[in-house]
Order: sequence, then C-alpha cells, then structure tokens
Amino acid sequence: MSLKDKLAEDMKQAMKDREAGKVQLSVIRMVRANIKNVEINYKKELSDSEVLDVIAKEVKMRRDAMEEFQRGNRPDLVDNLEKEIDVLMQYLPQQLDENEVRALVTEAIAQTNATSPKDMGKVMSNLMPKVKGRANGKLINSIVKELLNQ
Repeated sequence: MSLKDKLAEDMKQAMKDREAGKVQLSVIRMVRANIKNVEINYKKELSDSEVLDVIAKEVKMRRDAMEEFQRGNRPDLVDNLEKEIDVLMQYLPQQLDENEVRALVTEAIAQTNATSPKDMGKVMSNLMPKVKGRANGKLINSIVKELLNQ
C-alpha cells in the first residue's frame, strides 16, 4: 500500500471516528491537498519518497511555527501544533536519536576527509541522503558544526 493510499484510508477512518478523529482528519486533509498541489505543479504522480518530503516539510513548518508561538506565549496554539505533529509523525520513518545522528555525522566526516567548518557542504551532501526524513535538519546541522569546530 502506497503512502497516499494509507493517507486516504486513515482519512476515512478519521471521518468515522467523528469527534475523536477531528485533528487527524484536518491534518490529513491538509497534507493530501499539499501533495495534490505538488503533483499539479510538477505534472506527475508523486512517489512515496516525494510524499515523505511533503510530509517532512509540513512537520518542519509546524515546528517553526511552534517556536514562534512559544515566544509569543500562546500555549493553546503550541498544544494544537504538537497534536498535528504527532499525527504527521505516524507517516514518517522511525526518527534517529541524537547518538545515531552523531555516529552518522562522524562517519560522513571521515568519508569526506573534512577538517574544518569550510567542509560543511561536503559533509552535509554526503549525510543528507542517509538521514532523509529520519532526523531533524537543525539537529544534524548543529552536530556537524560542533564536530567540525573541534
């Protein structure tokens, strides 16, 4: 079953759940609309990998908005975004923890023979295909900077 099919099935289930599935239903509808928009823009059917990119982008947007709402002291909106992120995370692959990311970064630094922060681009281009959709980009970036500055 493709990821788009799973989203459609989960949307039907959320409709049946009525009040209990309200947040899930709205999030899935929003994601499906964004997937459809990307398909229209590129004039092609998206693969599961490309659908994962759309979902990851949605999670990133919500995390960025959550930071702003926290600074603005809006806990009600932060709670809503956390619920939405929880729904979206069901469709992403298992996330890597910080130690796993550190190990992959160390391996990428060794493979690219990086020695200074100037080599960050080489490290990131080597690393990103391995962690695509499985780790937060800000976490990866900070670990790469930290290890290259040592």
